[in-house]
Amino acid sequence: MDIYKNLNENQQKAVNHFNGPCLVVAGAGSGKTRVLTSRIASLIYGGVYAQNILAITFTNKAANEMRERLRNFDVKDVDKVFVGTFHSFGLKIIRENLELLNLDRNFTILDSDDVLSIIKKILKNNNIDPKSVSPSYVKNRISYIKNELLSEKEISLYFSDNNESIVVDIYNEYQEILKKNNSVDFDDLLLLPTKLFMENDDILDRYQEHYKYILIDEYQDTNKVQYIMTKLLAAKYRNLFAVGDPDQSIYMFRGANYKNILNFEKDYPDAKIIPLLINYRSTQNILSAANGVISHNIERKEKDLKSLLGIGEKIKFTSSYDEKHEITLVVEEIKKLHNQGYDYKDIAIFYRTNAQSRTVEEGMLKANLPYKVVGSYYFYSRKEIKNLICYLRLIVNPHDDVSLRRVINVPKRGIGDKYISDLEEKSRKLNISMFDAIDDNKGNQFKNIILKLQKDSENLSLTELVDKVLNETGMKEELMQDESLENELRLDNLNEFKSITASFEGRTGDISISDFLEEISLVADIEEHKVSDDAITLMTLHSAKGLEFKVVFIVGMEDGIFPHQNSFTETGGLEEERRLCYVGITRAKEKLYLSNARKRMLYGKENLTIPSRFLKEIPSDLIEETSASIKSEKKIDKTKVFYDEEQEYQVGQVVMHTIYGRGVVVGIDDKFVSIAFNKRFGIRKLMKNHSSIRKV
Repeated sequence: MDIYKNLNENQQKAVNHFNGPCLVVAGAGSGKTRVLTSRIASLIYGGVYAQNILAITFTNKAANEMRERLRNFDVKDVDKVFVGTFHSFGLKIIRENLELLNLDRNFTILDSDDVLSIIKKILKNNNIDPKSVSPSYVKNRISYIKNELLSEKEISLYFSDNNESIVVDIYNEYQEILKKNNSVDFDDLLLLPTKLFMENDDILDRYQEHYKYILIDEYQDTNKVQYIMTKLLAAKYRNLFAVGDPDQSIYMFRGANYKNILNFEKDYPDAKIIPLLINYRSTQNILSAANGVISHNIERKEKDLKSLLGIGEKIKFTSSYDEKHEITLVVEEIKKLHNQGYDYKDIAIFYRTNAQSRTVEEGMLKANLPYKVVGSYYFYSRKEIKNLICYLRLIVNPHDDVSLRRVINVPKRGIGDKYISDLEEKSRKLNISMFDAIDDNKGNQFKNIILKLQKDSENLSLTELVDKVLNETGMKEELMQDESLENELRLDNLNEFKSITASFEGRTGDISISDFLEEISLVADIEEHKVSDDAITLMTLHSAKGLEFKVVFIVGMEDGIFPHQNSFTETGGLEEERRLCYVGITRAKEKLYLSNARKRMLYGKENLTIPSRFLKEIPSDLIEETSASIKSEKKIDKTKVFYDEEQEYQVGQVVMHTIYGRGVVVGIDDKFVSIAFNKRFGIRKLMKNHSSIRKV
């Protein structure tokens, strides 16, 4: 058996743990995925039926990696283990209990934009000014209600002032709309199964019997509803195997509660606690720096990571004049590293806030360095893709008013806001869906398209159906009529969608639209760019979790930036920021660079800065201050970006770029111009007056 191959002593203890609760405190880079997968294989090898094992993680990427590793074990029926995210597991339970949840089989899963759309409609219908009650704020409060499992009494208690009481009214109307539309939102995928367990002992018992062995990855990131769901499922057999690290809990703003892992021993007094303290990723100096910072947190489990990779280089620290100089020095160092043999893809630049990315991107553009910004754009959020998905949703569930509202006039059919408003009013009065309320010539043109596509879908593969949708709806024809580069890119994106359906069909053999839509609804961690390109990665520290790079730069090490200003007044905020710093540092394998600026322009204001307190928390003997830190102000002036004289742009204007070639302006703001290039480069957001751009 390969189950125990290359496992250290504590990893073996964890893998061999069979019955009863167990908490594995897995430090950064300590091989937790190997432990999880090896234990699953060990359980099956020890006589546990694979279908009785439930393995939950937080991202589809992590779940896919676990499945791949499990397939490498020569263990019977390993594919019968349920490995997935909390949301995919919740969806499975909902699918198996539709009648009890008052849903039919064609229910729709609403995404974040759909939820906002519904909330905006509710505000409009109730004459509530969105400036006084922000739709995003309402959305977050509704999410809070669901993820905290608040009862009606608790909702009244927590939402008692004027603004909050408005939220309650909107929440109640929002829930009615979901019910009427046969829809659920993403939070419902956790809430509905948990309430089902809480209110139905027989159903809970059935799932407890089914999943006798439960493994939870990233336990420190669980919120209340995930915690309760897990606790209920594990209550009968108590075979809960939780893996996590309280020092890496960085999602408090999403409702994650790191105290769930700290309180594990209170929940399960007989739990076996196994620490994983050997790190296989980073050098000892990097780990010692991370240990130095995190040791200043009070609410944590004490541990001290040790590296198997030797002492390594000291951490390099640079103090610059301003944010532009800071990035210039980073660029200079990256060029040196590249000359030494490092690939660009080995290098990452982390920053605390998205607002900092503008300066970093300017520096990359000026230096002609290849880069990609992780999380800056999302394939499924592109306008044309959203429209296509809404058509597919309507084929499955024509009562989905949110999708109907989005595409009833896409492409343009002469259906304006007044028509849609009247249709909404009619559907409300008759208590029917907007689709059923359509009974006029103008609307019937759209209605007949959906009905025809529904019929056609019965005899077509997913990929064939997508082609049919593009043709029958007129989406394809509209883009082909105007042969602009932007429309060419939109067509490319729609064609790329067919690659996704073909891949789904090839992998699963499934041509169900419902199943396909469910799968893409659960995909939460797809990046805009494929990772195969040799490019420097730019991302926020929150996005960096779970990743690793040979070289890491963390910029903006200043109080008020990192730690963030808000953390000074939020309960537990500073400790959360310190955990974020710990995560950022431990992404580095070989080299770590920290930098700050003595003054910084951010959110339109220039301020003098104070060095981050986290710098002082790293033992001084681990840090080497670079000579660049003492460069004079005069020298710094030579680092500016050279621009052409002020240029005015117009949407639709053709331009040339020295790197990307011919393009078309598709968006303009005060400082940047968005340009659509060929399909290789896509849409790029560039500095408006940069010398690399010229009008044609």
